[in-house]
Amino acid sequence: MNESRSIRVIIADDQKLVRAGFAMVIGSQPDMEVVGQAPDGAQAVALAESLHPDVVLMDVRMPSMDGIEATSRITSLSAAPGDAADSASLAADATVSAESADDRPTRVIILTTFDLDEYVMAAIDAGASGFLLKDTEPETLLNSIRTVFQGNAIIAPSATKRLIEKMMQDGYAQHGSLGGETTHSGAVYGSAGGVSGGAAGNGAGSMTGFPSPAGAASDGSNTSRPAYDPELDLLTDREREVLVEIAHGLSNQEIADKLFISLSTVKTHVAHILAKINARDRVQAVVFAYDNGLV
Repeated sequence: MNESRSIRVIIADDQKLVRAGFAMVIGSQPDMEVVGQAPDGAQAVALAESLHPDVVLMDVRMPSMDGIEATSRITSLSAAPGDAADSASLAADATVSAESADDRPTRVIILTTFDLDEYVMAAIDAGASGFLLKDTEPETLLNSIRTVFQGNAIIAPSATKRLIEKMMQDGYAQHGSLGGETTHSGAVYGSAGGVSGGAAGNGAGSMTGFPSPAGAASDGSNTSRPAYDPELDLLTDREREVLVEIAHGLSNQEIADKLFISLSTVKTHVAHILAKINARDRVQAVVFAYDNGLV
């Protein structure tokens, strides 16, 4: 491996030609290298355990062990208990030193031909850092690998809005596991945006400008579910403003421009938000915002 800390990738797919195609695309990049290929989930897990790659491209349907189960095992292998604030800081700022990158856990991107809700949700439950369709453009795939390597998350644009809606239907707040800043790309790149499909709104004002938390009745009484997550009270007015803009799909730079604050200040606010609401990443933050009626 070269000294510039190339991104080490494993490709897991039961079709040899598919693996060869991905390997050719990835191998053409000076900042990436394919360190292993696996025809099924079981071998992918074994390779991940021995090679400690940065990113695994994982097919869903494979013999012996499917990609969802393999993803769950790989993320369990690399999961280590840590301070939530440390994870929040990584998710807030995509700039990571080579030294800290060496300690980064293996991230998994699910690649499938099936744009189905059950696969998206299963991938998140398994701890995947992203979900893409196999017909993704090569440039999008490469940028997605870089995005995930930096600690962010990627979701196929066609799945994003339905994902949030399903999370809300299922009461999925704070149970997702995508890691980092989710972006829209046609929109899946690290600092290019946030979860798409969020409703536009005014929630960027002071506390009085925010909607009532979800579940709170107009007379202040509680409904059958808790009025809102208690972590909401830990956020400052400015942090709520930033959280609303995250839920609307804005990147850190876009939030800085809209709120007339510096990029570094936004990153600090994002780190504080993720730590206070116990969210591992921006996907969970978006769901938290929706679930608590901020958007």
